[in-house]
Amino acid sequence: MGETTDTYARINTHLKNNVKSKLTAVHLITSEKFNKSATLDIESNLIKYISGDGQFKLINGNIGLANHNYYQKKEVYWDIFKSIWNKLRAEGISKNSIEEIDNSDLFKYSPYKSLSPEQRNGLLVILRNLVVGEFNNFIIEGGAGTGKTILAVFLFKLLNSTNEDFNFNEFGEDEREFVELVEILKKKYPTPKMALVVPMSSFRSTLKKVFKNVKGLNANMVIGPAEVANDKFDIIVVDESHRLRRRVNLGAYYGAFDLACEKLGLDKNTANELDWVVQQAENTILFYDENQSIKPSDVRKEDFAKLKAGSQSKIEYLKSQFRVRGGRDYVQFIHNLLSCNHQALSQIFVSKEYELLLFDSLEDIIQQTKLREREVGLARMIAGYSWEWKSKNNPELFDIEIGTSKLKWNSESVDWVNSPNAMNEVGCIHTTQGYDLNYAAIIFGNEITYDSVKKEIVIAKDKYFDKNGKQSIHDPEELKNFILNIYKTILLRGIRGTYVYVCDKNLRDFFAQHITRFEKEKKNLYVDKSDVVPYINALPVYDLQAAAGDFSEEQTVSTTEWVKLPNGYKPSRELFACKVVGESMNKVIPNGSVCMFRKYSGGSRNGRIVLAQHTSLQDPESGSRYTVKEYQSKKLITDEQWGHESIVLKPLSYNTDYQEIALIVDEVNDLKIIGIFECVLF
Repeated sequence: MGETTDTYARINTHLKNNVKSKLTAVHLITSEKFNKSATLDIESNLIKYISGDGQFKLINGNIGLANHNYYQKKEVYWDIFKSIWNKLRAEGISKNSIEEIDNSDLFKYSPYKSLSPEQRNGLLVILRNLVVGEFNNFIIEGGAGTGKTILAVFLFKLLNSTNEDFNFNEFGEDEREFVELVEILKKKYPTPKMALVVPMSSFRSTLKKVFKNVKGLNANMVIGPAEVANDKFDIIVVDESHRLRRRVNLGAYYGAFDLACEKLGLDKNTANELDWVVQQAENTILFYDENQSIKPSDVRKEDFAKLKAGSQSKIEYLKSQFRVRGGRDYVQFIHNLLSCNHQALSQIFVSKEYELLLFDSLEDIIQQTKLREREVGLARMIAGYSWEWKSKNNPELFDIEIGTSKLKWNSESVDWVNSPNAMNEVGCIHTTQGYDLNYAAIIFGNEITYDSVKKEIVIAKDKYFDKNGKQSIHDPEELKNFILNIYKTILLRGIRGTYVYVCDKNLRDFFAQHITRFEKEKKNLYVDKSDVVPYINALPVYDLQAAAGDFSEEQTVSTTEWVKLPNGYKPSRELFACKVVGESMNKVIPNGSVCMFRKYSGGSRNGRIVLAQHTSLQDPESGSRYTVKEYQSKKLITDEQWGHESIVLKPLSYNTDYQEIALIVDEVNDLKIIGIFECVLF
């Protein structure tokens, strides 16, 4: 990918390169609206989105140092890029939508992105230090969402790229120092021995996948702390270094810990994983946030303070907020809220860019989270460790039971966030730390309450079920700090918004003074029969319950209630509503939702979600059977069935147990499409 004003010259240059001469096709993208800034920006977007799409490996690419701001970038040129991307999808060059790529880990942690001025400065300081060699240990402090992981991946790509990976001629004067420093480092470390140490196994697995798909990097560069003992390194980078461990509450890990200490000649009773890293690397780069230390096994902040105070250490800070759209105001608000800093707390947190809501009903927070999953993806529920993990040994059991809602802890411990059934489960700090979400629904358990007299948060140790998280702790304040750090960390997972449900009434009342309460609109959506103007201000709600599994039991249908016509829809007798029950459409339609449909009167229905009626068993007295599914059709081509239609009614569920309903030939004649799905009303 590249931009040029002379196509022939640019292609000839590529063809003279041994690697690029093997390419067989050229795609030209032109527009009268293109200018230098626009083409550089579109080139950058193509590089990062095609890299994130995963269909191709990049032979070269600019390393993303420049971030071009120019006239009408958002108003005009982003729409142009989206149009280009859709045409590439039509050509089969790209596969996934921009929205799907935005949600992928490969894209989030891609090195083919522009760095912020703060990140650029941090990278420059690291490179200068590696060149001069004045300091052996470099500590970069930054809170959740400040871009530490992206900077770590970017550094690896920078130092493991060949000269062909750089478009030297396109660097501005302010970027020339990057090139000069990298050239010096390539002479100093021609084939650098580097490792990215990630203490948490789940997040480590995710970054291995990212490294596997980036040219110049490989999954073996991402290792666990114990693997450090096996080799010496030029450079070790530690992401989430606050989760490095010491010999406390290690469970099954004691053996591996002791073996690593023995290999390194260290006393197992006094050494920790931070010591291993420093000993095994000529240069150590530590990304650190003491407020994300969550267990007694984590290396103490005193040990980091000792390292930072040494003459061989340098400290740099990241403060800008890249994950949470609420920015530093939201981050500070969460800190003030959980620290009970009443003087600094405003009455209600308000942000035009961020959705923070407090829920009184667990059922409501579940439904709203599933709606956000349908709209933007990556909406997950996370809870404090206030419930035992019963389902671990017996999948038939539920772990979290509140009111009529029954939920299970995460069934996957590695990369749970991206697992198929994650939307129907509840994650914990161990399966979400380090991950980005679009929406995070946080359940505060019974281990945390609020003392309204002392005006402070109080911890109930007996209701906290992470054994390794509380064993060996004798000071109640220490346990409180760990638990508050857990909630602070998971409250900073959501990019677009955070939903909160609190089990304890006292804590919920305290939060309600500072967080906007979710107001369920359901009560206001129904229209009193005396006020109904049919199909003008209201739609009929049929009393059928369309099953989201197989076809429903036989039922008769009539109009019992009327619901408001949603904003944006013109009055029409073709619109109606009914309830959808079951979980087989929960990627789009949460169980129990009232949905709006448009009466089907012919035309294309392939790929649409439909309300279907099965009439083969229809009886005037017993009624018909209904289902909601995605409709897919094809023509059969066997001699006996040539030209006949075969259809599949496809579930869209996070639960893979739901099966397609396949109908062929004569069975299709028994099927009637009643309506085409428009939207979930509530």
